[in-house]
Amino acid sequence: MVNADIIAIDGPAASGKSTVAELLARRLGYLYLDTGVMYRAVTLAMLQKQIPVNDEAAVTNLAREIKIDVRPPSVEDQRMCDVLLDGVDVTWEIRKREVEQNVSQVSAYRGVRDAMTQQQREIGRRGKVIMVGRDIGTVVFPEAGLKIFLDASVEERAKRRAKELQERGKTIGYQEVLEDMKARDRIDSTREIAPLKPAKDAVVISSDGLTVDQVLQKILNLLNK
Repeated sequence: MVNADIIAIDGPAASGKSTVAELLARRLGYLYLDTGVMYRAVTLAMLQKQIPVNDEAAVTNLAREIKIDVRPPSVEDQRMCDVLLDGVDVTWEIRKREVEQNVSQVSAYRGVRDAMTQQQREIGRRGKVIMVGRDIGTVVFPEAGLKIFLDASVEERAKRRAKELQERGKTIGYQEVLEDMKARDRIDSTREIAPLKPAKDAVVISSDGLTVDQVLQKILNLLNK
């Protein structure tokens, strides 16, 4: 059996990594941490304080000052976790489209990533954690016992995200979500700092045409080898 005290699951937006990671965490009794919510919280704080997204120094200083906490869900409203920004529950606020449109640029700043990476490593060192993001296996925890890169076509991912938003009452169409996702993919994969890519020793899984349970079983099979 694979000795995986830390499991890293990376991949692009809406590839299914958060859903799979949450189910896997429940199955194994591990802590579930989607690191993307931390960058979203920084972005939300930036928007709240009306800091221009292009002001890298100001955004970086903000990231160093704020306290972001991620806890198990305390409310049964389909959330996967509680996200607290300086003690305030912002779990759903960080899913606003304005945050979605700016989070890639914010997360590309070296100072922001350094600030968030430090917090992520502190949590991970406690052990028994499934950490989800875009650079967990390459930057945050290259020593993770198991590294998964979960992928899917941009069209499939846009369909999933559009459906998710519509189920929450948002009036947004597939084409709009698709264009937003393509733009985000370009930023994530070409940024200078921690670009989105599989770690050299990661297992790449495409979720196109697979159910969540099928993806979960593939990962459990890897753990049981």
